[in-house]
Amino acid sequence: MSWQSYVDDHLIASGNVTQATIIGVKDVDVWAQSPGFEVSPDEAKALIAGFSDATALQANGIFANKEKYMFIKCTDGKEILGKKGTSGMCAFKGSTFIMIAVHDESITPGNCSATTGKLADYLIEQGM
Repeated sequence: MSWQSYVDDHLIASGNVTQATIIGVKDVDVWAQSPGFEVSPDEAKALIAGFSDATALQANGIFANKEKYMFIKCTDGKEILGKKGTSGMCAFKGSTFIMIAVHDESITPGNCSATTGKLADYLIEQGM
């Protein structure tokens, strides 16, 4: 299965995610992304660092696709949640990837997070 199919078939097609990307942790290369959803290398690096120490995200917010989200929480160094008005984002980290998903006002944060987390858990179980 291609990385793009994980984004398209598992995240976007679920109806629980508006846009998403999967980025390699080591080289910060984009492995797959939704059309028009571009997380810059600096945005990705800040998120990756935030899994270990969320202080900068708490102070400055979370940036993804040039949008600023208010930091909500980082859970066990595995999940980061952010909010912007009635929309939001979540990010999950495996040993080789980060997965970032956003949702609009028609999707509940819990559904976006659960769908994205389930795929991230599967990839982590596969050694990713």
